[in-house]
Amino acid sequence: MNNHGSSKPSSMKLKHTINPILLYFIQFIISLYTVLTYIPYYFLSESRQEKSNRTKAKPVNSTPDSAYRSVNSLDGLASVLYPGCDTLDKVFMHAKNKFKDKRLLGTREILNEEDEVQPNGKVFKKVILGSYNWLSYEDVFVRAFNFGNGLQMLGQKPKTNIAIFCETRAEWMVAAQACFMYNFQLVTLYATLGGPAVVHGLNETEVTNIITSKELLQTKLKDIVSLVPRLRHIITVDGKPPTWSEFPKGVIVHTMAAVQALGAKASVENKPLSKPTPSDIAVIMYTSGSTGIPKGVMISHSNIIAGITGMAERIPELGEKDVYIGYLPLAHVLELSAELVCLSHGCRIGYSSPQTLADQSSKIKKGSKGDTSMLKPTLMAAVPEIMDRIYKNVMNKVNEMSSFQRNLFILAYNYKMEQISKGHSTPLCDSFIFRKVRGLLGGNIRLLLCGGAPLSATTQRFMNICFCCPVGQGYGLTESCGAGTITEVWDYNTGRVGAPLVCCEIKLKNWEEGGYFNTDKPHPRGEILIGGQNVTMGYYKNEAKTKADFFEDENGQRWLCTGDIGEFDPDGCLKIIDRKKDLVKLQAGEYVSLGKVEAALKNLPLIDNICAYANSYHSYVIGFVVPNQKELTELARKKGLTGTWEELCNSSEMENEVLKVLSEAAVSASLEKFEIPVKIRLSPEPWTPETGLVTDAFKLKRKELKTHYQADIERMYGRK
Repeated sequence: MNNHGSSKPSSMKLKHTINPILLYFIQFIISLYTVLTYIPYYFLSESRQEKSNRTKAKPVNSTPDSAYRSVNSLDGLASVLYPGCDTLDKVFMHAKNKFKDKRLLGTREILNEEDEVQPNGKVFKKVILGSYNWLSYEDVFVRAFNFGNGLQMLGQKPKTNIAIFCETRAEWMVAAQACFMYNFQLVTLYATLGGPAVVHGLNETEVTNIITSKELLQTKLKDIVSLVPRLRHIITVDGKPPTWSEFPKGVIVHTMAAVQALGAKASVENKPLSKPTPSDIAVIMYTSGSTGIPKGVMISHSNIIAGITGMAERIPELGEKDVYIGYLPLAHVLELSAELVCLSHGCRIGYSSPQTLADQSSKIKKGSKGDTSMLKPTLMAAVPEIMDRIYKNVMNKVNEMSSFQRNLFILAYNYKMEQISKGHSTPLCDSFIFRKVRGLLGGNIRLLLCGGAPLSATTQRFMNICFCCPVGQGYGLTESCGAGTITEVWDYNTGRVGAPLVCCEIKLKNWEEGGYFNTDKPHPRGEILIGGQNVTMGYYKNEAKTKADFFEDENGQRWLCTGDIGEFDPDGCLKIIDRKKDLVKLQAGEYVSLGKVEAALKNLPLIDNICAYANSYHSYVIGFVVPNQKELTELARKKGLTGTWEELCNSSEMENEVLKVLSEAAVSASLEKFEIPVKIRLSPEPWTPETGLVTDAFKLKRKELKTHYQADIERMYGRK
């Protein structure tokens, strides 16, 4: 295996319980099979290993602070997908003309909804969904054109802000395309943001019109409308809400269909008042922010187009045969960029949600089909939290298998890991052993793209093996349009995020306090700076923060200081090794990377989520842990401890038992003694975006977690 600091296959192998004599016989058969299949493979194909070993990016010059560029863009950075398509309305027009009658956006029909009472008395809403109904490129264009025209009739002016506060669905994309066409600045807010954050975003951007869903209007917007004095029009994407009387005077609620009808009536003489230019703002994207109140990132048309140009180049043979499943928040730059990449290349986008994704998902009625089974997507984006969840679910199922089935799975898993590390494929294992696991995501996935946070090596390797497809890790920020790096499909190394995309360049800046220098040997290290046309315009109405995070060099190129610490491998691939904000200096002077501690421990079956915490007045690390209910209950049974779920989580004996498991894992993950948590708090409640303790991309909100667990911090640090 190409050893760029990635985890060795042997350290990720699963343990079996097979009789040694039988094992020798099985290994002999496997070796024979490998030799027989390797001979034709050797002559017929270029090994993935050879491709993986190629240099992927190079420094532009020989100075230590030189920027690295992809070998495909050494002479100049790419900034447009198609010649002349320098704004998003032109990109869509190009796609509409090329793929006119092809299907573009798909939504499943709701056949039945029912409430299901759980044994604990809680009520879960369950749905039975039908097939996907599709809108063609032409349909989407007409709807977007009419909707934009209708908004114009309601008084929306070019270069003014309009907000969208809505779940991921086809209407979200139709509304966005309308705004791009008519040069309205689209303010995006996560559907899971808390009331004060939504009020802040709406008031800061001074919007008069907001696009939302019936459900969000009734559950979230209704309570805060009176705090947004400028609001005049609310447009619901899915029919009228049942009650109208509660809205303040002067606020009118419309349906999207009514606004489209208004626009269609006037569409003959009404053209967009002003077409956007490349430097105009397309989106003001409010980040769900892991610290403080959300910031609005101003993203121009040219920023987004450069970003999606870089991303598209990393997806081989992207085109009309591809089907993408959209379920992450469209208010997140990863999802918006991924869908715009697909839309511009003739792919279909079928909509889903985390609650209806698979047959086993929480809202899908038992016995009916989840979205992946119906759509059979070829492309999918995910955040590590979702991948970790899939990994744990599959491993739990493996542990429940009979001894024979489990050992067969483990042998196949370890064999495939060895073959992958040599750059070889395993068609027999894929067909017979992993077909069922692959079916969990529909069976046709050819590329999984992961972003939003670091993905553990174990989970990445598991997805490679069981889903029989490459897992592209990406790195980017809202401030760089989500673009930065993406691993190439044949690079199966773990722990890296790939080489710079063709739209940008990356350099490392010394960070003396943390001890990272771009002159470090064997690999240069430092704070990651991203430069290129995908680097955004800055923060809305926040000049001070913009000046702190962005700068322009002597050539007029814009750069973003990310706050992340990276290291370049010899082949030009980047590794994220630290974060400036995650680094805490302990009382004795040692630096602890909280992210590193969490990454080493979060993949344990016993752990659903973990947040490490330390401060400079103490000499040790503590942690907050959301335990896995099934695993913790089993551990309690083994130790003879009983009680309700809350009682187990609040028990000091249970804390000590979990701490023992964590400490063993920390030692085997080679954490230093001072990095290993000494005390923990078990949380009976999961951390979700709704609780405000994690962002929509499931990144930890450290400030909120610290406030939430303040009493526990004082207890664990001995002040109480």
